[in-house]
Amino acid sequence: MIRPILRSVLSPVREKWQQWQLPAAAKAEARKDQRGLAAGDPGIDLAVPEAIAWLCRAQDCSTTADGGVARHYSLVSGWGPSYPETTGYIVPTILDYAEATGDTELSKRGKRMLDWLLSIQFPDGSFQGGIIGAQPLVPVTFNTGQILLGLAAGARRFGEPYRTSMNRAAEWLAQTQDPDGCWRKHASPFAAAGEKTYDTHVAWGLLEAALVEPQKNYQSAALANVHWALSKQKENGWFMDCCLTNPETPLTHTLGYALRGVLEGYRFSREEKLLAAACRTADGLLTALKDNGFLPGCFYADWKAGARWACLTGTAQIAYCWLALFQFTGDTRYRDAAKIANGYVRRTQDVNGRPEVRGAIKGSFPVDGEYGTNQYLNWAAKFFVDANLLEQAASTGKN
Repeated sequence: MIRPILRSVLSPVREKWQQWQLPAAAKAEARKDQRGLAAGDPGIDLAVPEAIAWLCRAQDCSTTADGGVARHYSLVSGWGPSYPETTGYIVPTILDYAEATGDTELSKRGKRMLDWLLSIQFPDGSFQGGIIGAQPLVPVTFNTGQILLGLAAGARRFGEPYRTSMNRAAEWLAQTQDPDGCWRKHASPFAAAGEKTYDTHVAWGLLEAALVEPQKNYQSAALANVHWALSKQKENGWFMDCCLTNPETPLTHTLGYALRGVLEGYRFSREEKLLAAACRTADGLLTALKDNGFLPGCFYADWKAGARWACLTGTAQIAYCWLALFQFTGDTRYRDAAKIANGYVRRTQDVNGRPEVRGAIKGSFPVDGEYGTNQYLNWAAKFFVDANLLEQAASTGKN
């Protein structure tokens, strides 16, 4: 009995001590965020180029200087090392934006990311978990699937050697899948043990590879996983086993992964069952959206908030999924919700600050929230760009 009492007394003291030790920049940013969102919205036309420019700086400033994108910029410790997983799915965003704008230098950046990823691929076709330098150095299903998204984009844009690398990664995923569609053999050592329904985002990687190599039948493995994940979906759309660490309150981020994988399964197969499942999750999330665009950073199974802070990565991911559902269904509730959510994240973006943070997207809002605490994350910027560009396309009637 004494120990729990001591913990309850000492925990706030320890938290205050840790906050007191933070650098001035971190404390100042937290104070600013506690005052609320910025009054002005920079708008998509300014916000997206600034986020792309920050991703370029993150590539240039990675502490491992290898062509990958730095995992983060921290207000406590500065730039981080390259992160293979997220560099993988940043590649399609960079290449698509380069093509849309005619920016050949940006295209070269995407190719440099790809070349680095090829240099670290394991002989069996898989990729490591974690950042460069992380231990243990082992093959991981989820990370391989995310890098596969970049390899498929590289194969479409440049051909070889990215096509061969893509096939090796896709074949490894198909061969290591369990008969029921779940991946259990090569879980991340950096997440809690157990099945993960957000592996539908791995299935999406296989679907992109199937578009490049339709004769390989990668789609069978992909759709088997999506159907397995639906066996873990509750009637209200909430997914079990859908968090990095706590399946009772999954992150908006990992729910966004799961939802996107189901949506991409529908885009590929046009199975109405998958569209209905995606709508259930999307509708559950709609009930949690506040008028100012706030979504909680994690959720209980009844879609009640599990956090008082926002996971900005997850907000951007959900906004993208709502916009995709608007395109699939014509339901304007999804479009309108996405616009509000995107606006919320844009109002957290600093488009006038110093280069390390200008255009970047925080892990949490406020910045001292529990996801990516005091950090600006490369994948937050990536999903932010995707969601805002899709909003722009939806506004103009483009697909």
